[in-house]
Amino acid sequence: MTAQRLYEQLRTFQESKGYFFNDDMEMTLALLDSLLVNKERLGYMACPCRLACGDYEADKDILCPCAYRAPDVAEYGACFCGLYVSRAWLDGSIPRAAVPERRPPEKVLAGLGL
Repeated sequence: MTAQRLYEQLRTFQESKGYFFNDDMEMTLALLDSLLVNKERLGYMACPCRLACGDYEADKDILCPCAYRAPDVAEYGACFCGLYVSRAWLDGSIPRAAVPERRPPEKVLAGLGL
């Protein structure tokens, strides 16, 4: 599987749900490639912008699309890593701002092995 193939497989389904891939294709393909690396390494596609601890149950909230995508896109127009965005974000009718981390601190620390 390549990042381009993953993009093609997911695009129509995600768009039907109101989520779009970031129009920066270099970044989008790099993120999709990182998801594939995580799948190879961990056995599941954990968010490439967060540290997975390697325990599927503990990492369930960061399986892409993560549990935080919907509230991030609703509030900021993009998810934390910027892979998924809203139509308004794409067309520039809302500002492109940094999205803060919503993952609880104890889960972030678990990803660090602490």
